[in-house]
Amino acid sequence: MNNQHKIISPRIIVQILFPVVLMPFLPMLISWHWYWWEAWVYAIICILGYAISRMLAARRHPDLIAERVRMMHHENDKPWDRFLIPLIGLGFGSLLLVAGLDALFGWSPPFIVPVKILSLVIILAGNVFGSYALLENRFFSFIVRIQTERGHQVVSSGPYRWIRHPGYAGALLVYLATPVFLDSRLAFIPAVFLFAVFVIRTALEDRFLQDELAGYGEYARRVRYRLLPGVW
Repeated sequence: MNNQHKIISPRIIVQILFPVVLMPFLPMLISWHWYWWEAWVYAIICILGYAISRMLAARRHPDLIAERVRMMHHENDKPWDRFLIPLIGLGFGSLLLVAGLDALFGWSPPFIVPVKILSLVIILAGNVFGSYALLENRFFSFIVRIQTERGHQVVSSGPYRWIRHPGYAGALLVYLATPVFLDSRLAFIPAVFLFAVFVIRTALEDRFLQDELAGYGEYARRVRYRLLPGVW
């Protein structure tokens, strides 16, 4: 219990609450359009998706939550990952900020309803797929590192049977569908930026794991694709 209190400090709580609870409401906070039902649905999906997936992960892999809560407080993480993680946060924040500004000033015409429904399905699918990866992989850390103290080994079950980085794939589905659901064509700019950052992080992480995680090279030969099935 004492160790848990040391890990979950007030600073950590703030670091979690800001992106999880406040940022999903950023489009409405910027535009002040509180009747914007798509933004409400999006915020609820983000918050519930995070809460439910972490609750299930805590029951299945209690030590994983402690690992993720520590975030950047590890000594054996990679310098390039410390650079990329803030870029992901910046990209996600910019995505929601631009969507809010777009709604405020009316820069983009709305998408047709069938397309928006499809984007909502993609957002839900991305959340489910990413959560599936989290629940299946007890080494699903917030940062890229070899978790020697936790007996780090290759995970090849669940969505890892199809691609090597399903968590990233799920996140990208959400990011790329968000501009459509929130009626913001300009939000595709930060969405594409996020796509580029995730491709770079996937390539660097995959190379790192092949070099330093026992058995990952063999796994990579069996599961060919890193992020996009049939493509890459």
